[in-house]
Amino acid sequence: MNHDVIIALDFPSALDVYSFLDQFKDEKPFVKIGMELFYAEGPDIVRQIKAREHKIFLDLKLHDIPNTVKSAMRVLSRLDVDMVNLHAAGTMDMMRAALEGLTREDGTRPLLLAVTQLTSTSEERMRKELLISASMPDTVAHYARNAKEAGLDGVVCSPLEAALVKAACGPDFATVTPGIRFVDSAADDQSRVMTPEKARLGGSDYIVVGRPITRAADPVAAYRRCVKEFLG
Repeated sequence: MNHDVIIALDFPSALDVYSFLDQFKDEKPFVKIGMELFYAEGPDIVRQIKAREHKIFLDLKLHDIPNTVKSAMRVLSRLDVDMVNLHAAGTMDMMRAALEGLTREDGTRPLLLAVTQLTSTSEERMRKELLISASMPDTVAHYARNAKEAGLDGVVCSPLEAALVKAACGPDFATVTPGIRFVDSAADDQSRVMTPEKARLGGSDYIVVGRPITRAADPVAAYRRCVKEFLG
């Protein structure tokens, strides 16, 4: 299983993104394009960043009826991204349909991941607001097993649950974990967080890091620190 640090490009415009990426002279970091940037700039931002030779995680978290998600994934398959995702809560039928839509005629496709529970969601909110009575670990493990059975490559989960996902689904089932903070960083709006080093030891294959890098006084230095702490 590959391991890498993914920078979340949570910027409102292409100009902001290019200004940020231009600071990286010697590296081509793996990056995440989320809803804010994709909705602002459209598919062309994916093509432009790919032309700069970056790997891309397209983080749109699709969640709709199976046929709609299948059609949307067929469109996204035309973009040369490396990862895409959807919500595991959309059911196994939706995940299977997504996989079918994402797979190109030649059999190739990006990695397809299922979001288990957002790192901003606490177990208390899950119980009170979502009416999910199972514990957070049991819910994440169940969603991960559903994703594996549907043929997906892995899940997006909190680094706190990466080890239990590996236990439930095996070592080759990918764990992509946001909610990463340096020991001296603020948690911001995340409820379930972990340092890069602890995430590695806990079973994370890829970590997604946003503000601790993008809002750092020296983003390149912060990225290098994150790589060193995560990859050892």
